[in-house]
Amino acid sequence: MTDSSTITSTINCAEACINGCLQPDNCPSQVYQNQASDFIKNTSLDDMLAIAEAAVRRRNLERMSQQEPPQWVIPEDI
Repeated sequence: MTDSSTITSTINCAEACINGCLQPDNCPSQVYQNQASDFIKNTSLDDMLAIAEAAVRRRNLERMSQQEPPQWVIPEDI
């Protein structure tokens, strides 16, 4: 017989629990579900949009800083 910690560490909830949680009393993702629910309950939609906008802006700045600057191509025959 396996203990619940072994099952918890080896279960992949995304695949195994498609039709419902297989371990409702010891669900490994319950902590994250509670955190997400608390965030949704306690954060206004305007704040969520501001967080998303800041994340997109930061990601775009990171992408732009990793790229080489554009190089001008001057045609020889004008």
